[in-house]
Amino acid sequence: MGRIRIALGSDHAGFPLKKDIRKYLDSSGLQFHDFGTYSTESVDYPDYAAMVAESVRRNEYERGILVCGTGIGMCIAANKFQGIRAALCYNSETARLSREHNDANVLVLGGRMTNEDDAKEMIKVWLETDFAGERHLRRIGKISKLEKRYGRDMVEIEDY
Repeated sequence: MGRIRIALGSDHAGFPLKKDIRKYLDSSGLQFHDFGTYSTESVDYPDYAAMVAESVRRNEYERGILVCGTGIGMCIAANKFQGIRAALCYNSETARLSREHNDANVLVLGGRMTNEDDAKEMIKVWLETDFAGERHLRRIGKISKLEKRYGRDMVEIEDY
């Protein structure tokens, strides 16, 4: 788990939980970069989703973690980036399955919906779970084909 580099971001509503996540990642010896925000002052979540998703898309980081109030907005925004499979998770089982079945490379949490202990457990499980491959690989391939087919709707940070 220690070699995975993580891109981390939140909006104002996710900032309190992101502070807890930072402490957890730090104490676990994980490498991460915090793309912001750094306070509870109102900001626009797509800006932070874009920074994290683009850094994962470019392979600057292997995984990303995003937090907003419900997680819904961050998840929608991050999934606009080609190659990003952002999963909004609400317990350790959905976190495990997002990796095992969907090869999710961005974990999205709802800061107003998730307590610190649950967030830490979901992150731990998500980081430790490998993609199962096999029949799931075919499905991930179909997602990639959809991205290529409808790629004009996907963004790159330069377009943003």
